[in-house]
Parts: sequence; structure tokens; C-alpha cells
Amino acid sequence: MTTSPSFPRVHIATDHAGMELSAHLVRHLTSMGYDVVDHGPKVYDALDDYPSFCINAALAVVADQQAGIHALGIVLGGSGNGEQIAANKVKGVRAALAWNHSTATLAREHNDANVVAVGGRQHSVEEATALIEAFLKEPFSNDERHVRRISKIAAYETTGEVID
Repeated sequence: MTTSPSFPRVHIATDHAGMELSAHLVRHLTSMGYDVVDHGPKVYDALDDYPSFCINAALAVVADQQAGIHALGIVLGGSGNGEQIAANKVKGVRAALAWNHSTATLAREHNDANVVAVGGRQHSVEEATALIEAFLKEPFSNDERHVRRISKIAAYETTGEVID
């Protein structure tokens, strides 16, 4: 497996509601050439606590990016909301909930999101796969206005200062 702008390393995590989708995505993305790292869970537990899985995947994305490795993340759940919230607690993560093609691509193009959240109970496997493929393939625009806005978010995250 390789990591490149076309094929980043992909860190994936889920809760019990996304396990079937996660297993499908691991197989599917690996067959496409992605280096996929599964952060769990490994066994189904309807009472699992997803935050640790999602936080670990988000931490791995940030660690890879800091090491110069092109990496993105996927967090899955019933709705994707809790998983997105958990991932967004990791410094350096910009997790976006994708529910259609536009939100998946704009998350990357405008927000340079490095983690995508998808609700496994909200989409068919085919729809969810298409959303994730769109997210993974979309580059960040590097448009000055988007870079500026992301920098303001990062400044707040680091210093607590709100920049106008």
C-alpha cells in the first residue's frame, strides 16, 4: 500500500451501528489501493462506547499528518454525529459530517477536513461508500480565504483567542 495525494492512509473507526459498513469500507478501500488502519471495535457490542475508537483514529490522523504522511480519517456511527463530536475534540482535527455528495466534497475543498463522519443508519452501503470516496478524492482548494479561515480556527484551538 502507498500513501500519496491520490491514496492517503485512511484511519477508520466506528461504533456498533457502523460495523458492517466499516468492514465493507476496509475491504473496498484496501482493494482500491488505500492503506487502511482499523481502530475498531473488533467485536460487536451494542453497548460499546465509541469515543475511544473515534478519538484514537483522529489522533492517528493528526500524528501521521505531523509526520508528513498524507492521512485522512473516517468515523462511522448510526447518525455520525457523536463520532464527529468525539473526533473534533482532538487538536488538529477538522471532522465534517457528510450526508450528500456536496457536503462530502466541500468538507475537503473549503474546510480541508481531515476526518469525515457518516451515519451508517442514514445511507445504504452504496451511498455511504460514494460519500466517502468523494471525500477521500477531493483535494483542498488552498484558496486564500479558506486558508485564512482555517488558520483562525487553529489559532482559537491553540490559544483560545478569537481572531476577527
